[in-house]
Parts: sequence; structure tokens; C-alpha cells
Amino acid sequence: MTHPPTVRTAPEEARAQPSVPVTAPGPGRRAPWSAATDRMRAAATTEPGRLRVIGAVLALLVVAFGSVTVLEVQDRAGSANDVVEHSQPLSSHAADIFQSLAAADAAVTEGFLAGRQEPAGTRKDYDEAIGNTYKWLQAAASDTSASRESKKQITKLYEGLPRYVQLVERARDNNRQGFPLGGAYLRYANDQMTGKLLPAAELLYGAETERLGRDRDEARSWPFLSTGLGLVALGALYWAQRRDCRRTNRVFNRGLLVATAASTVVLLWLVAGHTVARSELRDADVHGQQSLDVLNTARISSLKARADENLALVARGSVLTPQGKDKYETDFTTGMAELDEQLRKAEKLAEDTEGRTPVGKALAATEEWNRIHEAARESENAGDYAGARQKIDQSKTSSYKQVGDTLETARKYEEGQFREAAKNGRGALSLLPFGAALLALLGAGAAIAGVNRRVSEYR
Repeated sequence: MTHPPTVRTAPEEARAQPSVPVTAPGPGRRAPWSAATDRMRAAATTEPGRLRVIGAVLALLVVAFGSVTVLEVQDRAGSANDVVEHSQPLSSHAADIFQSLAAADAAVTEGFLAGRQEPAGTRKDYDEAIGNTYKWLQAAASDTSASRESKKQITKLYEGLPRYVQLVERARDNNRQGFPLGGAYLRYANDQMTGKLLPAAELLYGAETERLGRDRDEARSWPFLSTGLGLVALGALYWAQRRDCRRTNRVFNRGLLVATAASTVVLLWLVAGHTVARSELRDADVHGQQSLDVLNTARISSLKARADENLALVARGSVLTPQGKDKYETDFTTGMAELDEQLRKAEKLAEDTEGRTPVGKALAATEEWNRIHEAARESENAGDYAGARQKIDQSKTSSYKQVGDTLETARKYEEGQFREAAKNGRGALSLLPFGAALLALLGAGAAIAGVNRRVSEYR
């Protein structure tokens, strides 16, 4: 009896076929990557192979040196540009805000000394000071790079200034009608100014001055990484040329010589450029910003002292310190002492006659102002209120005005000195990134060409 043949389906046949195990390469076989490594290692044992490796390493070092130089210099140049275009103008705006507020307070107290009818000139001075305050506030607020602390103080000033203006207008309305309440509103306005607005302006000025210092320090920081890479690249190029000279008795390899020259130029440019930039930015700080800081503070002290002097005459001893002394007279005396100290410091910081001369005039005017004030106090103590007011008015157009005018002259001069030095520092770094990139590519190409010329001799 015969049986029909068994028919296997394709899957069964496939399952019936023996599987071929996949195993790692045996002792006689090498993985592709391992074989490539072996070929590179074998090539490196020959002189042409070693030369190719040397050429690649030299080109990599020169390119790395150039790339890091570009990155570090761009970072320093960006900080130097911030000093010129952002942080210094913002610091200046903050100082202007501070001064405008103090000027407004001094002007409004001047008006009260004249009696019920405020002089048109005094009113104009007050309106200009308030208008300038809003103008500088807007300029500071429009700079998107302002810090969080600066924006916080700007907001406080925007919120507090309308309240001050409102109190001043109420004081004026009452004063015109002869109501004693006008003096009270004037003191409330002064409290708003000295207790809220001026402290906020001072914090704003401090924040922007601190930011200016940070930007200046970042711009002056030495590029250690690029300098170190430059020295390594030059050392490697020197070693490669010395090796070539020993093996071939040839003094120069033109390609390597060009690469060395390009790297040397970049390194020298880097060192010289940063040295000049650091020096100029230091001058901008020592002979510019430090003097500006003292001059700004001195101007604010003179404005606050003027407001206190006027208020002392308006209040007539009705506002006392905890020690029982006239508050405004005490504040005036303190303010004038601070003004004298600040002016003497500014005179020492001034580096030349053009900077010292206006400060010296301000010192002389301050002494005269103090003498006039003492005479006014004597008249007031003797019951001659009209005579005291006349003497205070006299100082407004003589010594007090001279203090303000000479300080403004000194401030403009020092600000010009600062900006000139800061721009010079920025300019010392402006072309270096482009030059470093170009010379690095030239040096890398020359290094490869110089090595390839030696390789070609083995063919």
C-alpha cells in the first residue's frame, strides 16, 4: 500500500532549513571601524602619514585659536559697546532725573519767598524741571535693556511725581489767597520729594551706575583662553618647523612660516588691542565716570541745600528736629558741608586744568553762598524778615547760580572725556574679530599646504 507524498508548505520548508548563527568576527576577522583604525595607525608609522597628522593638528590648532579669539573679542566688544550706547546714557539719564527733581523742589520754594505772587521766572524754572523729569523718565523707560531694579524705581517715580505736582498746586492756590495752609502743603510736597521721589531717583542712579561698572569690567576682562590657545598654536608651529629642519636640513617651510606669521599677528593684535581697550576704559572710569559721579552728587546737594534754605525762611522754625533744632536749617548746614566735601573730591579727580578750573570756581562760590546765608540768618534772628529774604534772593543770582553753572560746565567736560575714552576702547576691538577670522583661515590653509609640499616629496 502506497502513501501519498507529504507536501510541505513554504513556511515549513523555511523552518526546516538550518539557521545560520551570527557571531562576532573570529580571530582572523576585524570589524570595519577597527580595520580603519589599523590603517590609520599603520599610515602614521610612515613619514608621509605622520606629516598628514601633523598638518591636521596644526590646522585645527590655528582654527581653534582664531575661533576662540573671535568669540572672546566679540564678547568684550559687545560690553564696550554697551558702555557707550546703553549703560552710560542710562546712568546719565538717571542723574538728570535726580537733578531735575531737586531743581523742581528748589524752584517751587523760591516762588514762596516772593509772597503771594509767584515770579514768572521761578514758575518757568519749575515747569522746565518737571518737564525735563518726564523727558528723562521716558528716555530711561524706553531702554529695554534696563534692569529690573531700574524699572521698579522708574515705576515709583511715574506714580509719585503726579502726587508731588498736585501738592505743589494746592500750595500755590492757598498761597495766592494768603492762607497759611499754603506753607503746610509746601512742606507736604517737600516731604513727598525728599521721602519718596529723590530716594527712588537715587536708587535708579545707583542701579544704572552699578550696571555701567559691570559692563566696563566685562569689557576689560582679559581673554585668557584665546591667549593661551595662541601660545599653544605658536609652540606647535615652532616644533613642526624645527622637526622639518632636522629631517631635511631646510631652514624654512614657506607654508608653516606663513601660518606662524598669521598666528603671531593675531596674537599680537589680540594683546595690543585688549591692552589699549583696557587702558582707555580705565581712563573713562577714573577720569570720567568717577568725576561725573561726584559732580552729579554735588549738584544734587546744592539743589537740596537751596530748597532747605528757602524752606527754613518759609517755615520760620515751625518744623523741628527731635533735638529741638530748626529742621531745614540743620539740613541746609549738613548739605553745604557735603557739597564742600564733594567739590574738593571732584577737584582732586580732575586730571587737567580744564576740569579743575570750574570746580575751583564752584568751591569759591560755595564759600560766598555760606557767607550770604549767615548774614540772612542774622537778619532773620533780628526780626528783619524782609532783609533776610533779600539776602537769600541775592544769593540766587550770584553764588548759588554760579555753583550750578560751574558744576554744569565741569559735568559736560567730564562726560565728554568719558565718552571719548570709552569710544577709543571700543574702537580698539572693532576690527579684531574680522581680522582674526581671516588670518586664522589663512594660517590653517598655509599649514596644510606647507605639510602637503613635504608629503609630495615621498611620491
